[in-house]
Amino acid sequence: MIRNWLRRVMMGRYGQDHLNVFLLIVAILLSLLAAVFRFGALSAASYLPLLICIFRMMSRNITARRKENDRFIRIWWPVRTKIVNFFRRLKDLRRYKYFQCSGCHCTLRVPRGKGKVQITCPKCGERSVKNT
Repeated sequence: MIRNWLRRVMMGRYGQDHLNVFLLIVAILLSLLAAVFRFGALSAASYLPLLICIFRMMSRNITARRKENDRFIRIWWPVRTKIVNFFRRLKDLRRYKYFQCSGCHCTLRVPRGKGKVQITCPKCGERSVKNT
């Protein structure tokens, strides 16, 4: 019964996307920081991303919300990729050594402990000898 009511309310609405998830996480982090540091203005500021998230979710202007999400993804995705790659490198630090190609600046991963090896870049074909 409640599920059908919610389905009828959300019919024709925009719903959830990457920007809404990001705004929700920001709102939660701000409210947690406000609780830890007991800062009232930060607590009030944590409602702003939450209200924007709810507005975007309930909006019927789907094309405008989709454009906002596309702009957000164009900005956020390179940042997210760098963060994910950083943590992947940290996890693989014992097993692999990372080098940058001198030709195209592509990141190359080589197993550790193999001595001197010749590394060939898969993108540009540049060859170099490195000590692992």
